Amino acid sequence: MVHTLGMHHSVVCITLSLLVACSTPATVSSSDRARAMPPQSQAAPPRAIAAGAAGESKASARVGTDPGHAGAGTPLSPSPGNELAAFSGGCFWGVEDVFRHAPGVVATAVGYTGGHTDNPTYPSVCTHSTGHAETVLVEFDPKRTGYDKLLAVFFESHDPTTWNRQGPDLGDQYRSAIFTFSDEQRTLAERAKASAQRHLGRRVVTLIGPIGRFWKAEKYHQQYDEKTGRHSCPLPGALDKQGT
Repeated sequence: MVHTLGMHHSVVCITLSLLVACSTPATVSSSDRARAMPPQSQAAPPRAIAAGAAGESKASARVGTDPGHAGAGTPLSPSPGNELAAFSGGCFWGVEDVFRHAPGVVATAVGYTGGHTDNPTYPSVCTHSTGHAETVLVEFDPKRTGYDKLLAVFFESHDPTTWNRQGPDLGDQYRSAIFTFSDEQRTLAERAKASAQRHLGRRVVTLIGPIGRFWKAEKYHQQYDEKTGRHSCPLPGALDKQGT
């Protein structure tokens, strides 16, 4: 996205069938235009019929879509024996896809958190005036994976050194952030951040703080890459590191 921070543009909202797409005149990027449109077909995703992709579709299909019984800012509660984690690393389509291929993850959903408004929507969040970050909520089985391993996936799947930006997407909704559910998670997140900074040799700007209210995003955003058959947003190699 090429929105310029600090400048005030009037927001144009265009109703497109079942959703509303928002962009700022003369500053909307091709990525935001594409993201404003729901997938044309959710019944037969190209990935499901692409040669050699059947195993990948089956792997992600085993992952659920209701982490913590997420809703519109309602309390989050994982299934017995499971735990929750939340990560923001840019466009949530690709970030969710990466975590849906991570061992031990049992459910994911995308949504908005970290802001100061109730009932955020994608059009309102893309004005960069709500404070919300595009976030992936992850429910995982701690007997099959650890929070430290999810942190490793997070730091490997995006650039944590760019402030409010991932590639062409610019704005606070694309910030690098970890939203924690316990003091233990915060300690592990701080440790992982320090490790990533040493490894990268650059300042890591990832924000770490307790999770607030989580607002599940619009239906067409959920598991978007599976519906469309694309790996839309993660940095090159992010899924390769997951063995997919």
